[in-house]
Amino acid sequence: MMPNIRHAAAGQGATGQAAARPAAVHPAASHPAASRPAAAHPAAVGGATAVRHAPVAPTRTRRLAPGGSIDAHRHDDHQIVYAGRGVLTVTTDAGSWVAPGTRAIWVPAGVVHAHRAYGELDLHLVGLPVTENPLGLDAPTVLAVSPLLRELLIAYTRAEDDGESPERARLRAVLLDQLRASDAQQPLHLPTPTAPPLRDLCAILRADPGDGRTLAELGRQVGAGDRTLSRLFRSDLGMTFPQWRTQLRLHHALILLTERTPVTAVAHQCGWSSASAFIEVFRRTFGHTPGSHPAG
Repeated sequence: MMPNIRHAAAGQGATGQAAARPAAVHPAASHPAASRPAAAHPAAVGGATAVRHAPVAPTRTRRLAPGGSIDAHRHDDHQIVYAGRGVLTVTTDAGSWVAPGTRAIWVPAGVVHAHRAYGELDLHLVGLPVTENPLGLDAPTVLAVSPLLRELLIAYTRAEDDGESPERARLRAVLLDQLRASDAQQPLHLPTPTAPPLRDLCAILRADPGDGRTLAELGRQVGAGDRTLSRLFRSDLGMTFPQWRTQLRLHHALILLTERTPVTAVAHQCGWSSASAFIEVFRRTFGHTPGSHPAG
């Protein structure tokens, strides 16, 4: 287990989200894809090795191949992380955040985090000094990215860093204005359990999000009653079992769609009873249908 980073969200709830704004989302793997993890498991962030310290959070564009990753590290600056193409997961010891092309992830200064790419990933990184926090966020958060904010993030991270040129200063000012208008997205955070029975149960479902067993049936496998598990989901993770499993399935669905898996197959592998049921949940969560989700 890596060093505890919850100092970045001291005094907050089980999801590790800023109290003023709801936390961000979720989920994982199944079926043939179940042999590979949907995201770096939070417990693995940092591992047994020393966490890399990069004091300055860079502002630049970086390309990652499918399955590519950036190891656990921390900055003394805040950072905005945006995937202009593909799907990005950011993992900390508090959980996993996932961001398709309509979302960016805010990573506060000091938070140890790792990145993983699904599909060809264009990673746009914006570093901000610790004194500059447009939304007042002190925990990782997934933010809505409007079409204008998307273009600003791409332009600002691809342009040559020519210091304090008037043009770049104006671009940065508009980018920060758009960030202040951005909304935190509740359904994009999958918190990590700490209670042993929940760790075992969640590991089972991470390996196969399509597993349709009830909480009582899963409880028998991990040696805990459904009432105990239900109480632990609320106290340890701040959500119900159905909410956590839905977020897990949506997370894995994003990854499968990035890999160009057909919508019907995604619905089956992620455990929905029908493609129409999956499409409706996906549309309510992300604002568009899975058929229109960009592939990697």
